[in-house]
Amino acid sequence: MPRLTNALTAAKVRTASAGRYGDGGGLYLLVRDGGLRSWVFRYTMPSHKMREMGLGRAGASSGSVPLAEAREKAAVLSKLVRAGIDPLARRDADERAARAARQNAASRAVTFQEAAERYIAANEAGWRNPKHAQQWANTLKTYAYPHFGDIPVSEIATGHVMAALGPIWTVKAETASRLRGRVEAILDFAKSRGWRHGDNPAAWKGNIAHNLPKRSKIASVVHHPALPWQDVPAFMVLLKQQKGIGARALEFTIYTAGRSGETLGARWSEMDTDNALWTIPASRMKAKKEHAVPLSGPAIAALKQMAAWRPTTDPDEFVFPGARHGHPLSNMSMTEVMRRMQARAVPHGFRSSFRDFAAESTSHPHEVAEAALAHVVKTAVEAAYRRGDLLEKRRGLMNDWAEFCDRPAPVGDNVHAIRGASNGRP
Repeated sequence: MPRLTNALTAAKVRTASAGRYGDGGGLYLLVRDGGLRSWVFRYTMPSHKMREMGLGRAGASSGSVPLAEAREKAAVLSKLVRAGIDPLARRDADERAARAARQNAASRAVTFQEAAERYIAANEAGWRNPKHAQQWANTLKTYAYPHFGDIPVSEIATGHVMAALGPIWTVKAETASRLRGRVEAILDFAKSRGWRHGDNPAAWKGNIAHNLPKRSKIASVVHHPALPWQDVPAFMVLLKQQKGIGARALEFTIYTAGRSGETLGARWSEMDTDNALWTIPASRMKAKKEHAVPLSGPAIAALKQMAAWRPTTDPDEFVFPGARHGHPLSNMSMTEVMRRMQARAVPHGFRSSFRDFAAESTSHPHEVAEAALAHVVKTAVEAAYRRGDLLEKRRGLMNDWAEFCDRPAPVGDNVHAIRGASNGRP
């Protein structure tokens, strides 16, 4: 049977009833029930598998493919088939290449600063401290953006990162280390979003490590200034004379050997004075693990002072509220109390005072003191010994610490009384 060649006419395309009509060269007119008309190219590859490829709507209306154009398309596709190229595979490859080109153009348009801002927005809800996002933004604005903030994130290379890290690596070691880690996280985020490809130029191992010395080689560990544990009773005598919520928050922090942030974020719902227990949820702990703190008598007394000033019974209220309703006390409030008292220490340093007291003045085991401070277990051996939370043993240690803190003592040379510091609050 002879092959069809240009068997269709424009009139036939317009009037043909439902069915399939061949024109020749693999071109077919497909008319469906209801009158919908379309062009189809049928072909067979060497595998002898019949395939069909749509060429658009048939007809002369706007947006439709007329008969002559359909024949031209079919002729081009026939040449591909004769050359051993599958038209459908070619079309799919062309579409993938076009998508990749569009994505590449889009990624080149995203600058490092834009990627950083999107990273912060995507992650700040999960950060423990609301001010963490601002710290990220400030660090990047000061040290990274001037060097590569407006450069497409897809083009950031090790040289850009080194331009930011190099000048501060030896003079601001802690800041530089945080900056490197933050840049690395942002670039990993950008890669996950398809904005860049390849290795991370801010990664330490195998990259930055070859260009800068280790922090341990250029900076010694800086500890928080702390009072010698022997001077704590004298300090407490003066602290109890200080007025204000900041003084009471510091007092409570010392008795519980907690971190400042744990105290400032404390809510009344966490306090169980009947059972002398403060349960801090995992979301507010550094190790992301719930921590129960046994409350000594003096710690409960500090809470009762705050309860007397408490305006409502809402369990979600902050124990140590700030000046703005619904906000906790400022994280500088306890530091300001110590500055007024001219103490050569910081609030966090009392954790060190507590740890030294436990080691040098008591027989409480090492693991009990470490558990009281909610320190992360560092070795498998220690973890084996600390399967529980040692609550009752910690209660004994905290009571001993509180008794020591409240021991009558003369004022030491390292703290000075300041009179008249009152804001009308507890």
